[in-house]
Amino acid sequence: MQSIMTMGEILVEIMAGRKGQSFRAPGPLAGPYASGAPAIFIDQVARLGHPAAIIGCVGDDDFGWLNIDRLRRDGVDTSAIAVCQNAVTGSAFVTYRDSGERDFIFNITNSASAQLQPEQVNQAVLKDCAHFHVMGSSLFSFRIIDAMKKAIEIVKAQGGTVSFDPNVRKEMLRIPEMREALAYILEFTDIFLPSGHEVTQLARSADEAGAIAEIFARGVREIVVKRGADGCSYFSADERIDLDALPVDVADPTGAGDCFGATFIACRRLGKTALQSLRYANAAGALAVSSKGPMEGTSGFAGLDALLAQQPQHLRHAVMEG
Repeated sequence: MQSIMTMGEILVEIMAGRKGQSFRAPGPLAGPYASGAPAIFIDQVARLGHPAAIIGCVGDDDFGWLNIDRLRRDGVDTSAIAVCQNAVTGSAFVTYRDSGERDFIFNITNSASAQLQPEQVNQAVLKDCAHFHVMGSSLFSFRIIDAMKKAIEIVKAQGGTVSFDPNVRKEMLRIPEMREALAYILEFTDIFLPSGHEVTQLARSADEAGAIAEIFARGVREIVVKRGADGCSYFSADERIDLDALPVDVADPTGAGDCFGATFIACRRLGKTALQSLRYANAAGALAVSSKGPMEGTSGFAGLDALLAQQPQHLRHAVMEG
């Protein structure tokens, strides 16, 4: 079977040990944990038994090897991860407010992740790639944008498909070149995976229904909207499905959307229906938030089936349109 591939930041996450804790004073910490949105995504793909690979850069340090070892253990092909001698692995330090909201201190733009070059992307690296996933969080430099464009052009030229999770901060959209890059990637996208507030970011319409119609008109075939505690929605040209979220205790929300998207894409590649894929994705997101640590909640089909057996019916409605 050909692989699902992605590209982008690989980092470690170190978390405050208690809610309300600040980094302005010493305190208990948890971690380091393997992290980075593309890394979490591809780890979840591999946990489901689908061939998976990632292109990226880490430093030749404990943080970098922690990530490589974890990804390899879970079945990810790490041969396209470059180990840099002149830069350290990226990091994210996370605090949690009493409300559950998170604050991050990132070192990504000055880390090994920023060393990724378009030259790392070529037909030899992507020859077995049938599906390529783009994470908007990875588009933090023009050099990486060029590498991402090159990757999706190669994959599409060899008959592959592309998925796109915009996952980009609103302030980044004020940069004309960033908005142009996102629009360019959307033109190649087969499956679009926005969070609820992101649906209208790349469309002229201010309402969800109008934005979805615009996105379909650009050639996207499937749209899956992640709504957090409000569940998720699937749209195609002739079908809409809405699922409620599964009730779970939230330990850590980081990585839930990445696990959700990875599971939906892997399930579709494995021939499952949209409804089956959405159910599994919903369960993957629920399991992800149940564990402390961004990659600690990735799961295989056995875990997903066990959760769905406990919570079998969460379909709100499925309507055929047109």
